[in-house]
Amino acid sequence: TMKYIIQFGIILFISFIGELLNRAIPLPIPASIYGMLILFTALCTGMLKLSHVKESGKFLISIMPLMFIAPAVGLIDSWGIMQEFIVAIIVISVISTVAVIAATGHITQLIIRFKEKEGKR
Repeated sequence: TMKYIIQFGIILFISFIGELLNRAIPLPIPASIYGMLILFTALCTGMLKLSHVKESGKFLISIMPLMFIAPAVGLIDSWGIMQEFIVAIIVISVISTVAVIAATGHITQLIIRFKEKEGKR
């Protein structure tokens, strides 16, 4: 329906602003990160309500696995090149995965503690 088109349009517009920032700011930060920061800030400040993007966001998350098909095929095509670096790739993948899990856990615990302290006030 029209509601989904409008919500998707909002998400696309924010992504477009992220692309513009990526081109304008000479930092090695992907445009998608700029877009996520803009969306996060807009949601936190109330400039954008969750109801303005919720259903389309849920849909995009539900189809996210489809977005990994093309990169996976590309990896399969590159097997000959990657084969000699496979041990390094596995080590880096394991270390980075553990680091992300640990960082996410610590940040989540900090947020929970902060909210508990805030609730006691």
